[in-house]
Parts: sequence; C-alpha cells; structure tokens
Amino acid sequence: MTYSLVSIILPVHNQADHIPEVLAEYESALVNVPTPHEVLLVVNACRDRSLEVSKELAERYESVNVIHSERGGWGLAVLMGLEAAKGDLLCYTNFARTQAKDLSLIILYATVHPNVVVKANRKIRDNWRRRLGSLIYNLECRALFDLSYWDINGTPKVFPRCFDKLLSLSRQDDLIDAEFNALCRREGYPVLEVPIFSNLRHGGTSTTSYLSAIKMYWGAYELWRTMRSDGP
Repeated sequence: MTYSLVSIILPVHNQADHIPEVLAEYESALVNVPTPHEVLLVVNACRDRSLEVSKELAERYESVNVIHSERGGWGLAVLMGLEAAKGDLLCYTNFARTQAKDLSLIILYATVHPNVVVKANRKIRDNWRRRLGSLIYNLECRALFDLSYWDINGTPKVFPRCFDKLLSLSRQDDLIDAEFNALCRREGYPVLEVPIFSNLRHGGTSTTSYLSAIKMYWGAYELWRTMRSDGP
C-alpha cells in the first residue's frame, strides 16, 4: 500500500520564538520521506506572535496551512487538525518536544508498515520526578485499558485514515492520548512503538505540575468509566 499524502498536525501554543527554526528543520528532514506532506499549524489560545509567525510561514512554505482557535487545549488542537487534514496518513505531535529526525523516522516507519499505528516511546525524561509521574500514569493506563505499550502520551503518533474510529476522538484536553490508545486497543488496531531517546525541548517549559498530574490520574479513571459504560 502506498500513501498519497501525510498530514502532520502541530498544535502551537505561545511558541513564536522557535516556530520558524523548528519548521525549517522539519521540512529539511521530511525530504527523506517519499510521501508528500502537508503541515497544519493549529495555533490555539496564544498570547504571543505565534499566529502572525505561522501565517508568515504559510506564505513561505507551500505545504503549510494555519488553523486558528481562540480556545486552548492540546486535545482540541489535535481534533481541529484532524478535521481539516486531507491526508490518507495522519500524524500529530508535540511541536515543542519533537526533533526533526524523530518525526521523519516515525513517518517512515508508518509508510513501510501500512495499516499500523506507529507511535513514539520516549525513553528519557527531564528528571526523576517526571520519570516517576510518567511511570505511575502509564501503569495506570496499562491496567485500566489493558494496554501492552508504555508511553501513553508519546508523540509523534501516526495512523492511516482507514482507522476511522480514531477520527472520532472526543477529548479536548491532555487525555486525548489515553483515549487514542484505548480506542486502538478496543478496535484491535495494531500498534508499533518506536523508541525515542531525545529529551530536548525547542523552547518553553513543561506545564505539568503536581496538580495537573493528579488531574490526569483521576481523568484516566473517569475516561475508563465512560468508555466502559459506552460499551464496545
């Protein structure tokens, strides 16, 4: 199977200082991917010049389109990108954390493994607190949703459009990744995890705090209850 277009969804939140540099790196790396691509910059709830910078990049690169949302939320930005995407291969990733070589690698894996979900498994965390918090969350999701893979929030995530249940994601917050993985398990979509060892950030700092971590732990439990009540 040969894909005709890969849509790359990049949520953008207050990242004006590094969007041009990172996008240029992405475009250079994606030359190694034989499948044509489009890039969807989903600018959401920004208080800096991210929207203006993104529009300038859309004029510079033929592959780039901009979606603007006055509302914020990781999940909402992903959903808006998926709705606008034209590709038969779909990808979304964390713009702040994804290195160009890792993005192209994950997409290449997806092009040679058709009808498989391909996702990153980040092996290195910033510090022991983040490692511990991530471990607890991943263990919780593995137990609740009967998952065999380890990095629930790991991106890039790439999947074919024919896995249409993944186009019905509903979470507009950080729990969209848990919902994504749970749907893969429920629908029997095969998942391939690719280890990623980079922990560099392009800019900004993580917004994860003790409070937000506790909300995610509780949110995963509530998501499990909701999906269980919805049935297969």
